[in-house]
Amino acid sequence: METTEKSATEARKFLYTKGSEHGKAKANRSYLEQFLKVKLALLMKDSTETTMAGKEMDAKTHPDYLEILHGIKIAQEEEVTLFWQLKSAEATIDIYRTESANNRATDRGMA
Repeated sequence: METTEKSATEARKFLYTKGSEHGKAKANRSYLEQFLKVKLALLMKDSTETTMAGKEMDAKTHPDYLEILHGIKIAQEEEVTLFWQLKSAEATIDIYRTESANNRATDRGMA
């Protein structure tokens, strides 16, 4: 597949528009990971178990805790997907830059 000026321009636009989405996805994942710790503490506090191990087990099997874990999974998947899409766009630009430089060098050599 040849990398063209059009594909490099589209890649640059993609980086510009999706960069903020990646930032939001990363912030969302980070927030959920921190909130999970808070929720664990709240659930342990509300647990009727008498030992710390029992409170932790009770909290970690609570539907609210499991829901946050699922949210982290989704947030991480979104973050990683956007990351690799951005890396792919960067690679497209790099390939175009290299091919353009090679073409200029070849043109100079033939002149």
